[in-house]
Amino acid sequence: MQLTMHTDYALRVLLYLAHFPDRRIGTREISTAYGISKNHLVRVVQTLAENGFVHATVGRSGGVELRRAPKDICIGDVVRATEASFRLVECHDAVNNTCPIVPVCGLKGLLDTALAAFLAELDKQTLASLVEPRSRGKFVQLVSH
Repeated sequence: MQLTMHTDYALRVLLYLAHFPDRRIGTREISTAYGISKNHLVRVVQTLAENGFVHATVGRSGGVELRRAPKDICIGDVVRATEASFRLVECHDAVNNTCPIVPVCGLKGLLDTALAAFLAELDKQTLASLVEPRSRGKFVQLVSH
């Protein structure tokens, strides 16, 4: 299983914002820090805003900030909101499935169980659990260019 870049970038944006809770941050700053496309990042921030994780404002004094406290942002919720699909194999797509062995195949059930376990593990973590105060200095050093 591989998460999309959209989800990867969404998690990185949230980590960045959690490390700088005292100010609104421009998307250019985040895109520069991570070396990712500002245009792509804008779409990621839009998804995060639509799902209530961040507040984004445009304009000269605009930027992005967390809408909720890091302890109130569940990583599982972020992944569910940013992943377009959890279709691990063709048979998970009820509309386009052409696999003839679905009625006797044990793989679908196994993958369903594995996906549920994956998401359950992410549900145990919050943004706060990923951001340790003692690592803030190192984080800032790594993203500063």
